[in-house]
Amino acid sequence: MLQPTFTVVPETIEKNHARLTLEPLEKGYGHTLGVSLRRVLLSSIQGAAVTKVRIDGIQHQFSSLEGMREDIVEFVLNVKQLRFSLEKEDEVVVKLEAKGDKTVTGKDISLPAGVVLANPEQELATLAAKKSLSAEITIARGRGYAPASEQDVSTLGDIPVDASFSPITRVAYKVEATRVGRRTDFDNLIIDIWTDGTIDAKDALEKAAKILVAHFKQIFDPIIVETPEVEPELTPAENEVMRLTVEELDLPTRIANALRKGGYPTVKDLCNADNDSIAKVKNLGEKSVDIVVAALQQKGLDLKKS
Repeated sequence: MLQPTFTVVPETIEKNHARLTLEPLEKGYGHTLGVSLRRVLLSSIQGAAVTKVRIDGIQHQFSSLEGMREDIVEFVLNVKQLRFSLEKEDEVVVKLEAKGDKTVTGKDISLPAGVVLANPEQELATLAAKKSLSAEITIARGRGYAPASEQDVSTLGDIPVDASFSPITRVAYKVEATRVGRRTDFDNLIIDIWTDGTIDAKDALEKAAKILVAHFKQIFDPIIVETPEVEPELTPAENEVMRLTVEELDLPTRIANALRKGGYPTVKDLCNADNDSIAKVKNLGEKSVDIVVAALQQKGLDLKKS
């Protein structure tokens, strides 16, 4: 089996960008790893984003707030640019409070422990003198993109926001030839990763690699997940039969009474029980079970297979 021995070498490390080199790779594996890592980095790394905004005095986004230069749509678009990271919680609500003649930025948001704002300089709105702005911003974890129509909004005044959760803004790679000893056919993968500042680029690369490993492992060492059996939907006529009482099956009175006392008052209850369960009902035996089965079969039904 081919055993990879390449290393990951940081070439450039900046605030929101890193260039990493994977070398040396067997011939052809530069593009193999480059394509797969790029796709996973852009689509599957978990991040946090604004999903809802609630503004005091505003019931919907197609309105304006007195004393604020921007309309509500523009304000929400500015809020969308805020990039948060959450340490533990899956959803957090933060408070924005601002007053007076000023430009409102991310610095005006009160952040609880475990919540970090990567771009506090982001401008949100411009207030006139003696005016105020109060808003609640909901932040949630997720992957990929979630349109506003999918956000759970049940309270009047909540404004859903299109959420882009990915902390990776751009990924580019190139493959160059490199030499190892006398061989000159090795690949050198250079990958550039740009982030929104909420994640380290090298950490993101490692997370992408772990996601790929988990998927590849499922091929040779699969985890089998048992799916529960889904009962087929019944027709209206079948539902009507299921609602019948045991007395309506024309069973002997003794058997019908015993079934009712034993916890089987309807045909549906009987169909969910097996032969052994019915035979254990007080005052019933195997012959009584045969009578019950025959009555059910006349309706096109049967006891549950044990």
